[in-house]
Amino acid sequence: MDLEPREGLTVAELIDMLSHHPGDAIVELSIIAPIKDGDDDITVDRYNIDGVMPWADDEESDELVWLIGGEDADVDLFIDAIEQPDDDHDHDHDHDHDDHHHHDD
Repeated sequence: MDLEPREGLTVAELIDMLSHHPGDAIVELSIIAPIKDGDDDITVDRYNIDGVMPWADDEESDELVWLIGGEDADVDLFIDAIEQPDDDHDHDHDHDHDDHHHHDD
């Protein structure tokens, strides 16, 4: 599949890429970053994907979908924060608080 020149990956493109792998394979999110700026050494952090959530960003006009993952306690705190029925907590992002998917292991 040829990717269009843009930032990010569409849901259809991700599904197509995943379709080339066994359906029972575990999918991880790998974050690759330099150890320090200007250095060629990198670090790789690996996380299970714990959920999928639509996201609205004031700076983005495209529809976004987040793959949610991280340390279990951090993911739980994040999910708890966005599920607050009253918007008493301060945050600088916009999202739909009710439409996300999360599973517990």
